[in-house]
Amino acid sequence: MNADRPLLAFTMGDPAGIGPEILVQAWRRDALHAACRGVVVGSGAVLRRAAGRFAPGLDVVAAGSPETDGNMSSRDVLPCLDGVSSDAADVVPAVVDRRGGQAAYDALREATGLARAGRVAAIVTAPLHKGALRAAGHDVPGHTELLAEFCGVRDVAMMLYLPPGEGVRGAGGLGVAHVTLHVALRDIFEGITIRSVVGRIRLANQLMRRLLPPGSRAPRIGVCALNPHAGELGLFGDEERTTIGPAVLAARTEGHDVHGPLPADTLLVRAAEGIYDAVVAMYHDQGHVALKLLGMHRAVNITLGLPIIRTSVAHGTAFDRAWQGTACCDGLIAAARVAAQLARSPAPSAGHDGGR
Repeated sequence: MNADRPLLAFTMGDPAGIGPEILVQAWRRDALHAACRGVVVGSGAVLRRAAGRFAPGLDVVAAGSPETDGNMSSRDVLPCLDGVSSDAADVVPAVVDRRGGQAAYDALREATGLARAGRVAAIVTAPLHKGALRAAGHDVPGHTELLAEFCGVRDVAMMLYLPPGEGVRGAGGLGVAHVTLHVALRDIFEGITIRSVVGRIRLANQLMRRLLPPGSRAPRIGVCALNPHAGELGLFGDEERTTIGPAVLAARTEGHDVHGPLPADTLLVRAAEGIYDAVVAMYHDQGHVALKLLGMHRAVNITLGLPIIRTSVAHGTAFDRAWQGTACCDGLIAAARVAAQLARSPAPSAGHDGGR
């Protein structure tokens, strides 16, 4: 039974946001426990407060060992590894506070260490606040970059993923990987290179191979153009000709089933129809807007290129509704399901594996 329900480490995120609320709400849902066993890395005091307000009857218990205490996980019992400073309990809801940023940082570092040591199968993260993270002295844009630092890797990417279902017809769902991410729009051009585009194609291929049903063909990947109408033969920019097109050709020589550059507006429609399994977007909003319109609370954030499995919700700390009892936990359950699915699926061999 436990082999079908991998052990996951959840992080609490910033205590001023909706992370504690959606965690305790999700813990009371049978759908979460059908997918996994779990422990939460965070503040027991904060989680007990959240349980008292939003999940009556949930017992938050101190956990010593995730391997042992994760087996206690149920809709009535939430095992918590106290991996953050006690001052996290003093953070005021919906206020940017360095203590909240530090708590989110410490929980992520602890959970990552558990995953790297093989003590948990994957990590699922609740949202952190980038301003609070910076106030705590951590000058990084967010989870993706922190995870790369903790794992000692450089070539990482963010994928937003929607499982098969309403609005997504592909058998393996739809994933959108991003070439550039948390940078100002004026700075994206320096991040779009032949190397970076090919790298994202490889990472998208590796991930989608694990999410497609066994025996499926190689993932079919569409690559977004940067400019309107794919540049219209150079009338609206030449990145398609100088960078993105050559990257697509290079990826094809590696065996990937990849197509582009294609206008983003029509490519994403065709991908939702199941013609493509994954899309490579050039910048943050090019990929995010489409996926969130298709299913905001079903979308899952997956970090590509890590030696561990990490998924997350597709939304932020939502200070405008934090600790009000109005947050939706569906995204956290979706993230746990995808993490468990990946944990049960063997990773591809090292190196670029092409489409083979």
